[in-house]
Amino acid sequence: MAQWNQLQQLETRYLEQLYHLYSDSFPMELRQFLAPWIESQDWAYAANKESHATLVFHNLLGEIDQQYSRFLQENNVLYQHNLRRIKQHLQSKYLEKPMDIARIVARCLWEEQRLLQTATSATQVDTDMEQKMKMLENLQDDFDFNYKTLKSLLTAMDYVQKNLTDEELADWKRRQQIACIGGPPNICLDRLETWITSLAESQLQIRQQIKKLEELQQKVSYKGDPIIQHRPALEEKIVDLFRNLMKSAFVVERQPCMPMHPDRPLVIKTGVQFTNKVRLLVKFPELNYQLKIKYFRKGSYFVLYYDFIRSRKFNILGTNTKVMNMEESNNGSLSAEFKHLASLIVTEELHLITFETEVYHQGLKIDLETHSLPVVVISNICQMPNAWASILWYNMLTNHPKNVNFFTKPPVGTWDQVAEVLSWQFSSTTKRGLTIEQLTTLAEKLLGPCVNYSGCQITWAKFCKENMAGKGFSFWVWLDNIIDLVKKYILALWNEGYIMGFISKERERAILSPKPPGTFLLRFSESSKEGGITFTWVEKDISGEYFRTSCCFHGHFFIGFKEEGIIIMFRKRVVNPGVCRF
Repeated sequence: MAQWNQLQQLETRYLEQLYHLYSDSFPMELRQFLAPWIESQDWAYAANKESHATLVFHNLLGEIDQQYSRFLQENNVLYQHNLRRIKQHLQSKYLEKPMDIARIVARCLWEEQRLLQTATSATQVDTDMEQKMKMLENLQDDFDFNYKTLKSLLTAMDYVQKNLTDEELADWKRRQQIACIGGPPNICLDRLETWITSLAESQLQIRQQIKKLEELQQKVSYKGDPIIQHRPALEEKIVDLFRNLMKSAFVVERQPCMPMHPDRPLVIKTGVQFTNKVRLLVKFPELNYQLKIKYFRKGSYFVLYYDFIRSRKFNILGTNTKVMNMEESNNGSLSAEFKHLASLIVTEELHLITFETEVYHQGLKIDLETHSLPVVVISNICQMPNAWASILWYNMLTNHPKNVNFFTKPPVGTWDQVAEVLSWQFSSTTKRGLTIEQLTTLAEKLLGPCVNYSGCQITWAKFCKENMAGKGFSFWVWLDNIIDLVKKYILALWNEGYIMGFISKERERAILSPKPPGTFLLRFSESSKEGGITFTWVEKDISGEYFRTSCCFHGHFFIGFKEEGIIIMFRKRVVNPGVCRF
C-alpha cells in the first residue's frame, strides 16, 4: 500500500501531526495529487546533487501539467485553479533552487515514515495491551472457575469426611461397644485407615497448592487481587478439615481389658494388670516413632493426671507415655499399646482413660485426644458381676462415649434390647446363644407372665439390684452365675444342645409327662444363687406308675468328671436307658 494511503488511515491524533508537516513550501494538495509519483522519486539524492534536483524539479512540473489536464477533462475548476496556483508558486520559488524543494520533500517523506512507524508501534502496543488484557481476563476467568472448583472440592471433601467420621467411624465405634458386651465381633480398622489416610494426603496436597498461591502473592500483587481476597479462607478451611480429621482418626482400638477376663472388657480390678491400645488412622510413615502418647484418667467429677498421685480416688500405674509406631502391630498400623497397667483405689463409678498426644506435621501443631469407653473399677473379683452388669447396661442403651454420670439416672431398656444382650453373653463365649423359648422364660422371670414381651420396659434396678420374687438374689446375679457354670463346667454339654437350660417347672412337667422311663432333661436351677443345674428324669415306681425325679448339682460336682461321662452315668441309673435330647 502506498505510503500516503497508509497515512490516510491513521487515527486523528496522527493526522493532526501530518497536517503540520505541510505548508505553502510544499502544499498538501500537491502531495495528495501526485502521491505515487512523489514516493517513487529519490528526493534524498536530489537534495544533495543539483543536476539531479533540476531534473526531478522539471519532471515535477511536467507531472503537475498532466494532472492539470486530467482535472480539465473532469471539468474540476477548483482543482484546476489550485494546481495552477501551486505550479506558479513552485516556479517562482524553486526554479533557481531545485535542491531546496528536494530537501523539503525528502524531509516530509521522512517525517511521514517516522509518523507511520510511531503509529504502527503504538497500534502494536495497543494490540499487545489488548491481548494482555484479554489474557488477564482469561486468567481471571480461569481463577474464578478454579476457585469455584476448589470450593466445590472442599465442600465435597467435607461431605466425605463427615461420612467417614460421623457415619463410618461412628458405626465402627458403636460396633466396638456391642462387641465389648458380647455382640458380633467388630470389623478391622484397616479399610477405614486406608480411606482416612488417603483423604488426609489429599488435604495436605491441596494445602500445598494454596501455599503456592501465597508465594505468588508475595512476588506480585495488585489492588483487588483475588488471591489476597480468597486464599486465607481457603487455607483456613483446608487446615480445619485436616485438624478435625486427625482428631477423629485418633481412636481406642482395644478397650481396657484384664488378660484373665478377656470376655469382660471395661472392668478393671485394683492391683491387676490390664491393657489398652490406641491407634491413629492417618498412617503417615514420617509419624512413625514421632508421637508420644500420654494417658490420664477422667472420673465422674474430676480429672486426675498421672503426676498428681495424691488423689483420694485412684491412679493408673505403669508407663503413662508411649511412642506410637508401626512395628508393634501385625498390620503395620500406627498404634501404641499400653500393657501392665493397674489401678489403685476402688470406685464403682464410671471412669474414662484418656490419651493425649501432639502432632507436628508440615508446620501444623495438632492436639489429639481420645478416650476409652467408660470403665468400672473394682477391688474384689466378687464385684465383677455387678460391674459387668453396669457395662452391659451402659453400652446397650447409649452410644455416648463419655457419659460418666449415666448411672445417676439410668434409663430403662426394652426387653428386645435386653434379650439380645443376654443371648450374646452365651454366644460370645460358647457356640450357642439363647433360643426364643429360653429367652421367653427369662422374660417371665424379669417381668412376670405376659402374652408378648416385645417392647416391655425393664429398669436398671429390676435387672441388677432388686431381688427376684421369692428369692434372695437379683436376676442378674443368678444369670451371671449360670453363665459362669456353663463356661467352667458344662461347656460341651451346652454347645451340643443337651441342656434345655431356661425352662419353667411347668414346662418341664409338660415335656416329661408323656415320655417313657429313662427320658431326662437338664435345666438351670431357679433357686440356686450360685448357679446350679437340675437333672430331671422319668422313672417307674413299684406299682408301675410313672413319676419324675430331679436332682440339683452345682459346679463343684462336675470337677473330675468328663461331660460325656455324666450322660453315661444317667443312662446306667435309669431303668430304660433311652435318652432324648431337648
